[in-house]
Amino acid sequence: MHPEVVSDGPGDCPKCGMPLETTHINNAPDAHAEKEIRDLKHKFRSALILTIPVFLLAMLPMVPGFPLEFMIPQEVSKCIQAALTSVVVFWSGGFLLRKGWKSLQGWNLNMFTLIAIGVLAAYSYSIPAAFSPWIFPSSFRHHGHVELYFEAAAVITVFVLLGQLLEARARGRTGEAIRALLDLSAKSATRLHPDGSSQVVALGDLVVGDILRVKPGEKVPLDGTVMEGASSIDESMITGESIPVLKKTGDPIVGATLNQTGAFTMRVDKPEAETLLTQIVEMVSKAQRSRAPIQKTADTVASYFVPGVLVASIITFAAWSFWGPEPAMALGLVNAVAVLIIACPCALGLATPVSIMVGIGQAAREGVLIKDAETIEIVEKIDTLVVDKTGTLTAGTPRVTSIALVPGFSEPRLLSAAASLETLSEHPLARAILDRANDDNLTLQPVADFQSTTGAGITGKLGDEVWHLGNASYLESEGIPLPQALRDANPSDSAGTSTQVWGARNGEAAGILYITDPIKKSSARAIADLRALGIHLVMATGDHAAAARSVGLELGIDEIHSDLSPADKIQLIHTLKQHGRRVAMAGDGINDAPALAAAHVGIAMGTGTDVAIESSHITLVKGDLSGILRSIHLSKAVMRNIRQNLFFAFIYNLAGIPIAAGILYPWTGTLLSPMIAGAAMSLSSVSVISNALRLRKVSRL
Repeated sequence: MHPEVVSDGPGDCPKCGMPLETTHINNAPDAHAEKEIRDLKHKFRSALILTIPVFLLAMLPMVPGFPLEFMIPQEVSKCIQAALTSVVVFWSGGFLLRKGWKSLQGWNLNMFTLIAIGVLAAYSYSIPAAFSPWIFPSSFRHHGHVELYFEAAAVITVFVLLGQLLEARARGRTGEAIRALLDLSAKSATRLHPDGSSQVVALGDLVVGDILRVKPGEKVPLDGTVMEGASSIDESMITGESIPVLKKTGDPIVGATLNQTGAFTMRVDKPEAETLLTQIVEMVSKAQRSRAPIQKTADTVASYFVPGVLVASIITFAAWSFWGPEPAMALGLVNAVAVLIIACPCALGLATPVSIMVGIGQAAREGVLIKDAETIEIVEKIDTLVVDKTGTLTAGTPRVTSIALVPGFSEPRLLSAAASLETLSEHPLARAILDRANDDNLTLQPVADFQSTTGAGITGKLGDEVWHLGNASYLESEGIPLPQALRDANPSDSAGTSTQVWGARNGEAAGILYITDPIKKSSARAIADLRALGIHLVMATGDHAAAARSVGLELGIDEIHSDLSPADKIQLIHTLKQHGRRVAMAGDGINDAPALAAAHVGIAMGTGTDVAIESSHITLVKGDLSGILRSIHLSKAVMRNIRQNLFFAFIYNLAGIPIAAGILYPWTGTLLSPMIAGAAMSLSSVSVISNALRLRKVSRL
C-alpha cells in the first residue's frame, strides 16, 4: 500500500491494489480485516477444490495408457473443465481480475495486471478451443484436437489466492500489536473524594487533578505524581529493566506500570489520551503505517513487461492479418494468443512466493520466525544493528554473581541467612537470592519477627541471631557500621553494574551480595560474527550509563547510548536512517516496540514481551543474537534464489515470445503451437519450483 493514499473507508490502493490500512487506533478487532480473511479462506478453499478435477482432466490424458477418454468422453471433459474454471476465475478470482482492470485503467501496472492478463489469456484461448475448434488451423491441433489451457488459468488463480490470504493474515498482526499495547493499561481506578470516601471508576471518567489510591499488585491507572506513601514499581514495560524502582512522595509515576509492594495515593497529571502508554501506541501505529512498501521485483519488471507483451501480441496479430498466408486472420489470432500464452506469468507469479515459503519454513526450523516476504528482501541490505541491553545482550533475569565477605563470615552462612529472610519478601531481587541458594543446595531456616521497610530492606530473627538485609543506607539507618574496605570492593564481574544487597548479623556487617543481569553466553560470539560481516553495532538501552558502558565495552559495541526513553530510541532509529543507514533493531521489551516498528527490520527476542514480538518483523525463538546471523544468511540465500527464479521465468518468455509470434516461419515454415507455448510455460514453472526447493537443503542459514 502507498502511504500517501488516504480514503474515508476500507478499500484497495489504486496504485498497487493492496488493501488500505486503517489509521484508527482501538483495542477492538478490525471487523473489515477479519471479514477479508474469512472471504479469502472461503475463496481459496473453493478454488482449490474445483481446480483439482480440472488439473486431473487436463493432465491424465498425457499419461501413457491411461484410459481417461473411455471413462469420461472428451466433449464432457471439455464442458467440465470450462464450467469449473469459469467459477474459479470469475467467482473465486474475480476480485483479482477487477484489480488488474483498475491497474490498466490508471496505468499503474503491477502484479495484478500480470495475473489478470495471464489468467484471461489462458481462459480466453481455451473457450473457443473447446467449443469452436474449427477456427484453428490444423497446425494447431494435437492428435486432431486443439489443446486447452483451463488448468493454467485455474492453477494461477489458486496460487495467487493463497498469497493474498497469507498477506491478509500478516496485515492482521499489525492490529494485534496495537491491541496488545492497549491491553496493558488498567481498566479502572479507585478515586478518592474530599470527604474520605472512594469510588471505582473507568479511566475515561478521570480528569487531571483527581486523587487515586493504588494498592499492591494493581496497575498505575494514569501518569501522575505520588502524593503519599511509597512503593517499588515495576517499570519494565517502559524502561525494559527488570529491577523495580522505588517511588516516594513527589516522584512522577507512569500509567500501566505495576505497583508491587506498597500502597500509595497519587494525583492524575495527564488524561488518558496523553499518557506515555498512549504515546507509545501512537508511535508504533505511526511507524507501521509510514513504513514504505518495498517495490517487488516482479512489479518493477511488470511495468515494462506487461505493455511489452501487449504490444508484441497486437503487432503479431496485425502482421499476420496483413501479410500472413491464408487464413490470415485465424493465424493472426492464434499467434497473438500464443504470445500471450507463453508470456503467462505463472512462473513469474511463483518466482518469489515459492522461494519465500520454502525459505521461511527452513528459517522456522532454525528458530527464526519471519513476519513477511518484504523482511527477507531488505535484511540482506542491513548495515546497522541497534540492540537493546536487558534481555537482548543480557539474560534479563537478575542473578547473584558475586559475594564479598567481612573476615570471619562464610559465603554459605550469609547466603543462607539472606535467602531465609527473602522467603517472606515480595521484593523482585528476592528471587535471585533464592535461586542462588537453591543452586548451592543450602538449607533455609524459619524466620521470626520479620519486618520489611519498603524499598530499603528487611530484618528478622534466625534462631538467636538478628539479621538485616538491604541497601547500605538501610543498614546505616539501623546503626550498623559498614567497613570501608567492603564499600570499596568491586568484583571483576560486577564492574559497577550490580545492585548491592548488604547483610548484617547482630549489628555487625557480614558482606555484600552483588546481583547482576549477566551477559548471555551467545552474545559475544554473535557480536563478533556480526562485526565480521561489516555490521555497525549500536546499543540503545534505558539502563544507566555505567551498566551500558560495561556491557558495551566487554562485547565490543561500536556505539553506546544509555538512559534512553522509548521516544529517544525511536529518534535514534530515525537519525540513523536519515544518515543513509539500513537499520535493524533487536529488542525484547515493550519500550522497544516503537523502535522495532520504525526500523527497516525489527527483531524481537522470543523470550521477550508479546508486544515487542508483534511489533517486529523477525522473532528469534531461542532469544539470542545468533538468530540474526541466520536471518542474514537466510535473506541472502532466498534473494539469490529469487533472482535465479526470475531469470528462469523470463528466459522462457524472452526466447519464446518472438518464436510464438512466428519469427521463424519465413525460414522453417513452422509456427509455435499454443501447446508448445503451454509446455514452455509449464517448464519454466517446474524450473522455478525445483530451484526454490533447494533451499530446504540449507542446514544452517
